[in-house]
Amino acid sequence: MGQGTVVIITGAASGIGRACAEHLAGHGYLVYGVDRRDSAYTAPVRPVLMDVDDDESVASVVRQILAEAGRVDVVVNNAGFGIAGAIEDTSMAEARAQLETNFFGAVRVIREVLPHMRSQGSGLIVNVASIGGLIALPFQGLYSASKFALEGLSEALRMEVQPFGIRVALLEPADCRTGFTAARRMTAASASGAYLQVFTRSLDVIEADEAHGAHPRIVARKLEKVIESRSPRLRYMVGAPGERLAAMLKRLLPYRLFEPIITSHYKVRP
Repeated sequence: MGQGTVVIITGAASGIGRACAEHLAGHGYLVYGVDRRDSAYTAPVRPVLMDVDDDESVASVVRQILAEAGRVDVVVNNAGFGIAGAIEDTSMAEARAQLETNFFGAVRVIREVLPHMRSQGSGLIVNVASIGGLIALPFQGLYSASKFALEGLSEALRMEVQPFGIRVALLEPADCRTGFTAARRMTAASASGAYLQVFTRSLDVIEADEAHGAHPRIVARKLEKVIESRSPRLRYMVGAPGERLAAMLKRLLPYRLFEPIITSHYKVRP
């Protein structure tokens, strides 16, 4: 791949998506930076307005790109946002909105591009999950749920599309310094109630970790390696050694021993 490879990246107006779009475009890929917002890029990215929450928006944009480029080689499902608040303090409307974008948005894009990838006998789908899809994070329960769901979807999808020459991989970024932190939505009921004190304490830790996280360019470089791999693995975690260690410990330790590590880090208990 490389020169002329057609790549669609959702959620490309900022953060990880923007870093990935600019990096790949700067290395010869034909990149369509898809977002519901306008964006000016520092590399030759082709911006396209699309709302992953809307069936027709997704369908029309994929048709537009196919008409212009003639094919789609790589799709990176990165669009998403985070909500914070106790699960009890999360309304059903807030919960649905979180899953609508982070999970069902990816499903819409995948369903739209698969017929074209099958017909060309090749393609790569990269779903951007999160360390929060491997380790549930307190007061980000619905965000974690959306990323856990994306993990399961990707496992199943990878098996289903292998016979058609289509590959599937997961990028699992840990904390990154992006606008994601400032854009995080607080559930309406989080401003008061039984969880307020511990929620505030935990959120301070979450935001501090993100502020000192990796630059999104690291994720972009990893994405290029995934694209260039002839046989990509299912999972690629991107983050500091301590964050990768936490994910490993969850696999190795009994949960009764692992859980206190997380509750202590996020100050769930005083």
